[in-house]
Amino acid sequence: MSTSENLISHLIELRTRLLNSAVALLLVFICLFPWASDLYSLLARPLLAKLPKGGQMIATDVTTPFFVPLKVAMMAAFLIALPYILYQLWRFIAPGLYLNEKRWILPLLVSSVILFFCGMAFAYFAVFPVVFGFITAAAPKGVAVMTDIDKYLSFVLSMFVAFGLAFQVPIAVVLLVKTGMVTTAKLREVRPYVIVGAFVVGAIFTPPDVVSQCMLAMPLWLLYEAGIVVAGWTGGNQFDPRPSGLFLSFGFGAFADLDLNFHFSLVAQQLERGDFARWQR
Repeated sequence: MSTSENLISHLIELRTRLLNSAVALLLVFICLFPWASDLYSLLARPLLAKLPKGGQMIATDVTTPFFVPLKVAMMAAFLIALPYILYQLWRFIAPGLYLNEKRWILPLLVSSVILFFCGMAFAYFAVFPVVFGFITAAAPKGVAVMTDIDKYLSFVLSMFVAFGLAFQVPIAVVLLVKTGMVTTAKLREVRPYVIVGAFVVGAIFTPPDVVSQCMLAMPLWLLYEAGIVVAGWTGGNQFDPRPSGLFLSFGFGAFADLDLNFHFSLVAQQLERGDFARWQR
């Protein structure tokens, strides 16, 4: 097989995987569409529970009552279809990985997704009641808290992303140790700076009250400690990265879950060397 034929076959496979993922996402979205309004009501429950008696949310744009629940249904469809989408991603990249890379990437990818979901659940069940309780209690006398449903969705999504990424700290710590960039001893040494940084991050991404700040900073710190424990338990600097740097590229790309840029970088390197033996089926 020539170099161009190999590249074309990889692009065709990429197209197939993307189409499979898109079809799965569309099918789940179609199933959820009739319950889009119910899904939004479920998402808004933490705020509605803290509003004064008779309080309600509002829609300030003409199309907002239709499109906002639609966005929520799409978000829920993506989360439900995510395991299948990641399976398609794995099928695409697995042939280009070394055995030791496969042994580490798959557990880290699965752990990354689970931790992201845990971060979202922590924000919904633990953080939102506290945050919304503080916001409604801080409203001046005579001011009715009536949040726009679109602005509420934007706020909730930003909090989900913030806590989901915060819960990736153990993955980042393990990757740093496994790739030899730092040691567990060094991570313990910089612990005071990490704690200060965690509270700074909490102050930036949460409302201006101490409780909300601590509810993000404390998990960050504890997850950092958990990452050190896991990195030490798995054997420290046992992983030997390949010259392609595929493992490192994939590890940090897993935070976005669907980043395929590293795959194209690897293909480009193979093109330069004219070596496609490892990509053969």
